[in-house]
Amino acid sequence: MTKIMPTILAGALLLTSLSSAAAMPLSDSSIPFEGPYTSEESILLNNNPDEMIYNFLAQQEQFLNADVKGQLKIIKRNTDTSGIRHFRLKQYIKGVPVYGAEQTIHLDKNGAVTSALGDLPPIEEQAVPNDGVPAISADDAIRAAENEATSRLGELGAPELEPKAELNIYHHEDDGQTYLVYITEVNVLEPSPLRTKYFINALDGSIVSQYDIINFATGTGTGVHGDTKTLTTTQSGSTYQLKDTTRGKGIQTYTANNRSSLPGSLSTSSNNVWTDRAAVDAHAYAAATYDFYKNKFNRNGIDGNGLLIRSTVHYGSNYKNAFWNGAQIVYGDGDGIEFGPFSGDLDVVGHELTHGVIEYTANLEYRNEPGALNEAFADIMGNTIESKNWLLGDGIYTPNIPGDALRSLSDPTLYNQPDKYSDRYTGSQDNGGVHINSGIINKAYYLAAQGGTHNGVTVSGIGRDKAVRIFYSTLVNYLTPTSKFAAAKTATIQAAKDLYGANSAEATAITKAYQAVGL
Repeated sequence: MTKIMPTILAGALLLTSLSSAAAMPLSDSSIPFEGPYTSEESILLNNNPDEMIYNFLAQQEQFLNADVKGQLKIIKRNTDTSGIRHFRLKQYIKGVPVYGAEQTIHLDKNGAVTSALGDLPPIEEQAVPNDGVPAISADDAIRAAENEATSRLGELGAPELEPKAELNIYHHEDDGQTYLVYITEVNVLEPSPLRTKYFINALDGSIVSQYDIINFATGTGTGVHGDTKTLTTTQSGSTYQLKDTTRGKGIQTYTANNRSSLPGSLSTSSNNVWTDRAAVDAHAYAAATYDFYKNKFNRNGIDGNGLLIRSTVHYGSNYKNAFWNGAQIVYGDGDGIEFGPFSGDLDVVGHELTHGVIEYTANLEYRNEPGALNEAFADIMGNTIESKNWLLGDGIYTPNIPGDALRSLSDPTLYNQPDKYSDRYTGSQDNGGVHINSGIINKAYYLAAQGGTHNGVTVSGIGRDKAVRIFYSTLVNYLTPTSKFAAAKTATIQAAKDLYGANSAEATAITKAYQAVGL
């Protein structure tokens, strides 16, 4: 199976309105469609937006068979504040989901399709190995993954998430072959933190592909930097707990006491005056991140349904990292030289919790360009939550050296990141450059928000507030798991048009910002 048709793979699938007088694609990379509908048909379909979606999809004969509703299932619906309706669909062939084959379709206030972005294989390339029937069980696949992880780490500790395996159709980019696979993961803390995603051949149990997906970040109480914070806590008898029950399903902060078991012990105090500085910041900054998403986007927590935010501080001994492991966020104390306590920086906390938001929305694959997008959106949201400067990690990196940071959105090259696409890293290290190439998208965001001239392109900034609304909508409504940088450009421009108008200053700023970084 050759790689998915460039129109959809690149995310460049921009469409004219279904009710327009002519059904001409906007570019060579658009999918054409038939129309227009009569006004009576448009009104009827607008009253049933699902039918509008499937009516449109039924015309895409090069991608879908006659059983459109059986092949593409709507998995999420959302209407944003501008009245644009967003639909996310997932493809199934012979009842088996196709990995990464998601489509986002967007309807304007009149019920017309304005854009569609995503990945679908052409219909002639949709053969399913062994007719979709596995030769091994899900338990066999889980054991194969655990055996590989054990061969690398030694005996594994208890899983952080209950192991499960889902049957999928998977197209391997490297060898161009299509496989029937079980997708599973190994997620443990012992003998060291590991979260690896596996694609196990469902016919012979071999490993087709794998990659690591732990997202590392390279009362009143006193925080890491000596500042006093007000905390929402819970009294239990004569003891106070770092447990906030006022936000979603709660925020709870634990300490691992320099060990590696999670979640550890719930942080407590006898007088509701908190002196564990790392715990104070973890708790306060988790609340600040929740409030940011709730107040700005009306999003109820990481999963949109108030998911409990659990944090653990003092993980390990001088552990120099922080990570989201799919179940909670974990902070090391650092060594006091290269890093201070990782919970002591709001943009780091916001970054890590945003990895959770990404997992519940676009679920960007954590390798190569999709992985760099994953890191960039986490940087963008974390930096915007703090909105102090354009640096990330400056509150915890080299605590004895003022002014430096892990990354800069305004000038990625300060920390060895590219700031234009032609300079992107194309090797295999860092999961294909997920932390390196994120600088390209970070720079585009900075230019859209702040403005400036870069690579000969001048951008008139629209401010952080509008820029982050556009990028958030892009993440939640338009991107799919395998979106690359070209898709992100198309999706962000479309999000700006849908939020502010096709000819708006905001859409122009986004377009020029991407042009300035060579996209």
